[in-house]
Amino acid sequence: MEHSESNLVAASYESKKLGPENYAGDGTADEVNDSPIEQVRLTVSITDDPSLPCLTFRTWILGIISCAVLAFLNQFFGYRQNPLYISSVSAQIVVLPIGKLMAATLPTKSIRVPATKWSFSLNPGPFNLKEHVLITIFANSGSNSVYAVGIITIVKAFYHRGIHPLAAMLLTQTTQMLGYGWAGVFRKFLVDSPYMWWPSNLVQVSLFRALHEDEVRPKGGSTRLQFFLMVLVASFSYYTVPNYLFPSITALSVVCWIWKDSVTAHQIGSGLRGLGIGSFALDWSTVAGFLGSPLATPGFAIMNIMAGFIIVVYILAPIAYWTNWYEAKWFPIISSHVFNSDGGEYNVSLVLNETSFQFNRQGYDEYGKINLSIFFAFAYGLSFATLAATLSHVALFHGRTIWQQTRASFQDKFGDVHTRIMKKNYDVVPQWWFYTILAVVIGLALLACEGFGRQLQLPYWGVLLAIALALLFTLPIGVITATTNQQPGLNVITELIIGYMYPGKPLANVAFKTYGYISMTQAIMFLSDFKLGHYMKIPPKSMFIVQLVGTVIASSVYFGTSWWLLTTVDNICDTRNLAAGSPWTCPGDDVFYNASIIWGVVGPQRMFGNLGLYSKMNYFFLFGFLAPLPAWILSRIFPEQKWIRLINMPILISGAGAIPPARTVNYLCWLTVGIFFNFVVYKRYKGWWARHNYILSAGLDAGVAFMAMLCYFTLQVRDINGTKWWGLDLDDHCPLASCPTAPGIKVEGCPVFK
Repeated sequence: MEHSESNLVAASYESKKLGPENYAGDGTADEVNDSPIEQVRLTVSITDDPSLPCLTFRTWILGIISCAVLAFLNQFFGYRQNPLYISSVSAQIVVLPIGKLMAATLPTKSIRVPATKWSFSLNPGPFNLKEHVLITIFANSGSNSVYAVGIITIVKAFYHRGIHPLAAMLLTQTTQMLGYGWAGVFRKFLVDSPYMWWPSNLVQVSLFRALHEDEVRPKGGSTRLQFFLMVLVASFSYYTVPNYLFPSITALSVVCWIWKDSVTAHQIGSGLRGLGIGSFALDWSTVAGFLGSPLATPGFAIMNIMAGFIIVVYILAPIAYWTNWYEAKWFPIISSHVFNSDGGEYNVSLVLNETSFQFNRQGYDEYGKINLSIFFAFAYGLSFATLAATLSHVALFHGRTIWQQTRASFQDKFGDVHTRIMKKNYDVVPQWWFYTILAVVIGLALLACEGFGRQLQLPYWGVLLAIALALLFTLPIGVITATTNQQPGLNVITELIIGYMYPGKPLANVAFKTYGYISMTQAIMFLSDFKLGHYMKIPPKSMFIVQLVGTVIASSVYFGTSWWLLTTVDNICDTRNLAAGSPWTCPGDDVFYNASIIWGVVGPQRMFGNLGLYSKMNYFFLFGFLAPLPAWILSRIFPEQKWIRLINMPILISGAGAIPPARTVNYLCWLTVGIFFNFVVYKRYKGWWARHNYILSAGLDAGVAFMAMLCYFTLQVRDINGTKWWGLDLDDHCPLASCPTAPGIKVEGCPVFK
């Protein structure tokens, strides 16, 4: 969701200011802008200069550094209470002045590589747009998380078992690299076709053009770069307060301050473990930590998310809890943990054989079924509904268009002006490059799962089945993403499939999900980057090399960072034994761990099937499938009411879908900031919004990241965590919010109701 469909507002606004070129770069009138997509015609230039150097010394140095730094920062923050996401936009802006500085200062003399005929220049001329695009592609590889690291984390930090580092490394590399094969198979249809236009890329195109076209500082104002630096310094300076001096302002609760001894008040007022009424934060990482920057999310999407959040958090969940659905009062109102029938946390060791690391059915029958908090149960139900709603929404609202565009992409031999320019000026990447990588990576994936004592539990047929699922879904989901900017996920389907076929093995479940779901996601990311290079007229072979090297570097850094933190931070992810004020709570991995218990150890049949407590959650599939129908019917009856088509049921249903691991305070702050900037500022100060909105977001993210790193490496790594006082706790001081309210339930630290 970092790039959202409505970012086209910004793209269109910038493009009107920039104006589309009508002819090709060779000065002839042969190439008119015949793209069938209006937004592309308005935004993307049809000029090209094939003589511009691309894979320069500057590209390699700045690209590799950007990739490694973003990979390190995003994994570093991934274990923290507010796992801030640093996007490639930050690197895109930061490297521009550095590239220009290198062009102004480095020597231009060629350097010959010893014993070869190769030579290169440290400074081949002015820092150009194509270098900048390739550096950003490098950075994009580093900014996209490595899902497989979650497997390593739950093995070491939650299950407290060992895993061979080479097996872990192969797992991270192969799950990220499999997508190259699918990208090669489908690039003709998803990149070359003008009808597959990838809306989110238009924002990047607009930003590149804005940064590289001459900009005169307005009188009394600042350039975009100057504005970015001011925001960066301000964000960097301020983050000292929530990160080190006063961590409690990451979540504050007025209700808990007033009613200190009331469980109900804490449940209503806690922004971390309750409904969050009256809670707020004074910390950008709380705003953007789980949901991404609200500044980059369009207004219509924010309204859909807000509607879904209000319905689920303030209507559905309270009714379900206080009417005691599924014995809800026996457990916390919001929690991602699993519980036994007595209200205590589920002792997984009783249902998991320590030797074989497999499901212990006898222990399970004696101990009892798994119970979920009412909100966590609804979270899974809503994920079922979202998957079904995405398919029906796309079919109803975009089905005819997608079918027409897909047919056209198969029939169109030459494509639009951009495809013709690319084929005229550059060599395509040979298919055997993709197929060779695919064959090698499949072999390494089989080695990772079948070798090393089969620590990952997944047999060879599981790897091949996951690969087949990814291959099957890449084209249809790629078409949906390339035309609607919606990307349905395969995580629920993959968990269900392997959970039924191969139950009782937690690592097999998460490994299958990763190979099936993430390899498809990676393929779509590669294809999106290829389309960006297509629009920016980057030589395809240069794009391929940068993506390949960037993926290897990013995967290695993500793995290395996680392994380093898991082996050096005491009690990482163990919230009960962490030092006061420690941010290493691993909220995302905590959810991943509990999901491995639900889907892997116990299995879907004993959770959502005929042997489980939550079989009625399967009705959410039907609900989700039918949910988009009323809006579609209304849009057909009242076509003049454009707002009806903005009702996006998949987004609305999943409005609160990030809880857990996100908390209600994250949503409340995110919605407040998003509504202010995307409605108030956008409507009243549209010129300022178009010029500064995305740069403001990048500056805030970068400042938080740099200060967090400085604090950690200078103070927190030495266990210097500041003066001990009330505000040092990384908590909202609502200790009773997680307490059950059913009579007779005894939980440590909670009152017992009669």
